[in-house]
Amino acid sequence: MRIRMKRHYRVARYVIYRQTLLRPADHFWTFLGAFVAIAAIGLMQQTHFTQQDNVFLIGSLGASCVLIFGSAHSPLAQPRNLVGGHLIASLIGVAVYKLFPGQLWLSSALAVSLSIVAMQITKTMHPPGGATALIANIGSEKIKSLGFAYALSPVLTGVGILLLTAILINNIPADRSYPADPLSWRKFRLRARKHLRKAVK
Repeated sequence: MRIRMKRHYRVARYVIYRQTLLRPADHFWTFLGAFVAIAAIGLMQQTHFTQQDNVFLIGSLGASCVLIFGSAHSPLAQPRNLVGGHLIASLIGVAVYKLFPGQLWLSSALAVSLSIVAMQITKTMHPPGGATALIANIGSEKIKSLGFAYALSPVLTGVGILLLTAILINNIPADRSYPADPLSWRKFRLRARKHLRKAVK
């Protein structure tokens, strides 16, 4: 019993340390990544849209920055989760709003809960996705009028900018990497070479 408790403590301590207790240098890279990503989205909005067309910057993108820059090694922050979670949640959010347009309590609850289950099923769990689904139901009239185009812009456009910024910024320092398992590309290349050699023989 005591050994099990010690092991659980070590695991919990490792997880908390890896996810939250970062060195001062990490704080700099986290700040830089989040700043550049949100600034890029905001700049696009400011130069291409009027204040009334305020659709590029949505709250869930800020929440994604917390994960992809502040906790880049978390499974919930990986590209599959970032892109898949937001895309699935945005489509579900819009679909539910269209089914129950006058029932805010019902559409909001259904959008969030169905999005969570869909992300679980597809293994794309990304907590800010819940906010993306909710925004489709409680957002401004401009957001609601977008319909399924909401999934394309602001959601996928913003997510694309976040992803590119995360790949660029998180891979500058030697001790940071994004995605968390960059070796998967190397493994893929090695397998491809093996198959080519076999095919040649």
